[in-house]
Amino acid sequence: MSEAARILIVDDEVAAVENLAHVCRKAGHEVTTRTSSSAAFELLESQEFDLVLSDLRMERVDGMAILRRVKELQPETAVVLITGYATLDSAVAAMKAGAFHYIAKPFRLDEVREVVRTALELVRLKRENRQLKRQLNQEQAGPTIITQDAGMLRLLDTARQVAATDTTVLIGGESGTGKELLARYIHGHSGRREGCFQALNCGALQEELLANELFGHEKGAYTGASEARPGLIESAQGGTLFLDEIAEMSSAMQIKLLRVIQERELVRLGASHPIAVDIRLIAASHRDLRAEVAAGRFRQDLYYRLDVVGLQLPPLAQRRDDIPLLAFYFLRKYVARMGRHVEEIEPAAMAALQAYDYPGNIRELENIIERGVALAHGSELTDASLPPSLTERTMQVVREEAGRLPTLAERETDYIRYVLERSGGNRTRAAQILGIDRVSLWRKLKKYGMDEG
Repeated sequence: MSEAARILIVDDEVAAVENLAHVCRKAGHEVTTRTSSSAAFELLESQEFDLVLSDLRMERVDGMAILRRVKELQPETAVVLITGYATLDSAVAAMKAGAFHYIAKPFRLDEVREVVRTALELVRLKRENRQLKRQLNQEQAGPTIITQDAGMLRLLDTARQVAATDTTVLIGGESGTGKELLARYIHGHSGRREGCFQALNCGALQEELLANELFGHEKGAYTGASEARPGLIESAQGGTLFLDEIAEMSSAMQIKLLRVIQERELVRLGASHPIAVDIRLIAASHRDLRAEVAAGRFRQDLYYRLDVVGLQLPPLAQRRDDIPLLAFYFLRKYVARMGRHVEEIEPAAMAALQAYDYPGNIRELENIIERGVALAHGSELTDASLPPSLTERTMQVVREEAGRLPTLAERETDYIRYVLERSGGNRTRAAQILGIDRVSLWRKLKKYGMDEG
């Protein structure tokens, strides 16, 4: 787990408790200790833990009883049993009862560190899976947007506030960040939700076709126009019109759209009389419209009509806590669609997914999971099913954050951290991958405050 976890250690040997507590606290976790099983039972009734480390053999109540009680009270909590009397039978019994792992005394501290890390990673994945199910089952007026990111949650709060009005909204964000989904979310939470939602990508059509799609035409307006047809603006009467990639619209089309916004009416192609329109307009672009206005490529008057409320969607690389949630969401989607039986994403695969920079954003993540489900063997999606660009870290994206590009030191820190993760914390192996000696790596870790001793 990326944040501090709550760990309970139960052992009637004080020295063992102290050693285990030291390892866990050094990893940044909150540790509670008990030297009797009865005291641990009382604590489990009132407090929740992410992980329980318990001795197997203790007076009065043994570790198996603690394991059963934890599974009864806190089923998502991982339990690791530790014993000085390890046998194959006892290990099998512990695993069958639901223990995550079984460690024999005298234990090695590096073994404990690794077991704790992987156990907490499993707990995190299970909880994110549960949160995803809860989000999917919620009854909402609009479509579900999967997120636990604080910035995204604030943005959705603003979107719901704006939805209650008829205010025009301008959505910004890179391609693949979900601009149309956010537009549908606003429509679904608005008083127009019973009306139609019409969407059009302005960059997908030539000017003549775009005009016909938006404004419609009268019979005989051009060769082949055998009957009158309303455009998308009319079809969205009482509802919402979403215009994606509006910066691709020509200047002539911008003038026509401006008239619709100002006058609340349109004229079909080939017609002489206007038609009143009642729509809510949401526009979007991956371009910076202010820069487009400054460059003379977008009309300033239209920009100010559109940018009444601006919502900026962040790239997926700035929402890394959402990657597991989204990955499991897409996993379920494609498992159901393909009839496969892939139930989990292994920790190594999830680590690769979270380390990737996603130049294609959420759309790219969805494609990656679809590919993974199609190529998966067994019940887990493994890193062998992921594209080489993820597992080999061949694609990285440099983005501005808070209006500035990252420094070389920040990029170097990120890469060193990634290589250490991929090498399992083995500094000798990490130094080999980085092409430096172990002493140079140690100096860099010291320099960047990454050395944990």
